[in-house]
Amino acid sequence: MRVEKNLENAQACLCFSCPSYSYFCKLKNGQQIPFDVSHLEHCECLFCAFEKSNCIHENKGCLCEHCSVYGKYHLNREEYCLLTGGLK
Repeated sequence: MRVEKNLENAQACLCFSCPSYSYFCKLKNGQQIPFDVSHLEHCECLFCAFEKSNCIHENKGCLCEHCSVYGKYHLNREEYCLLTGGLK
């Protein structure tokens, strides 16, 4: 099931809290969620709905399995920030 790009999912997203979300990414992106993510091609959060990050380059831990979006959409992979579609 494809993850919907919507505000509800963006607000539930744990990406900003993830250990892999580097200090550089936090500074660059300001940890702010856009009001409407449905029209965006890329967003530095909710990687399971968009694609891999443009600024995360190293796995320092993964919170995907603890995310409510992960459970809601029955996802079964990790590291959506590093690999589009996550680990296979």
